[in-house]
Amino acid sequence: MSRTITQTIGDAQVSIITDGATTFTPDLFPETDAAQIGALLAEAGVEQIETNFNAVLIRMNGRTILADAGPRDLFGPTCGHLAEGLAELGVAPEDVDTLVATHLHPDHVAGMITADGAAVFPNATLHVTDADRAFWSDDAHFQRALSGIADWAKLAQAVLAAYDDRLVMARDGSEVAPGLSFMDLPGHTPGHAGWRLESGGETLIHAGDIIHAPALQLADPDVAISFDIDMNTARDTRRHLLEEIYADRALFTGGHFLSPAFNRLKREGIGFKLVPGV
Repeated sequence: MSRTITQTIGDAQVSIITDGATTFTPDLFPETDAAQIGALLAEAGVEQIETNFNAVLIRMNGRTILADAGPRDLFGPTCGHLAEGLAELGVAPEDVDTLVATHLHPDHVAGMITADGAAVFPNATLHVTDADRAFWSDDAHFQRALSGIADWAKLAQAVLAAYDDRLVMARDGSEVAPGLSFMDLPGHTPGHAGWRLESGGETLIHAGDIIHAPALQLADPDVAISFDIDMNTARDTRRHLLEEIYADRALFTGGHFLSPAFNRLKREGIGFKLVPGV
């Protein structure tokens, strides 16, 4: 079973690595009633709320860049296949010179460290937004309403500690490498971001986690998931970015799209439908 799909974007080779997959339960979408969820699933022709955990490897101009790194073993035996995917692409951990974290949730950064907290990628700098670093570093945030994600904060802090001498703080527009820059996409976390790759006259947008459940949130972008720290801002961000991607006919991907994960958008009803991109 292949865990990767590669597409050429200008002078860059971009490979999406499927680290694993799972299904969500309807209660994770607390502001959408069960009947609406059932209708959206039926419309999509599926029975379950499916999601993938994706990382992206970008090879260009002598650089080897890994954007997000999956949940390691934290989400059960269906996940934690990043090393397998990298090996399929002929890439060893020491070959990766740059890491990009769209945000510091465990399903995006756990694969950057071992269970003991050691850096998996010994030669890589880690680029993360300053807003996300600040949020997850402050234990005062993880009391009362956010007490349930205190363990997520500890993991985020462990990742930051493992790359402490190799951290690069980013904000909207910050360049990771020539042609690769951060895009501010607030709501999911305070410093949640995507990125834009421009190479050889071609563009790829990574939409971060504006979509967790493609069958639900593309057809109805107002469907919010409980993992969004600010659901209303996340809704606004999702709608705005999807409209922008659609208007530009842009090729895009994201952290939780199913295979094939390079797509464009087609308008359908109140939302959108994915069209495999070339």
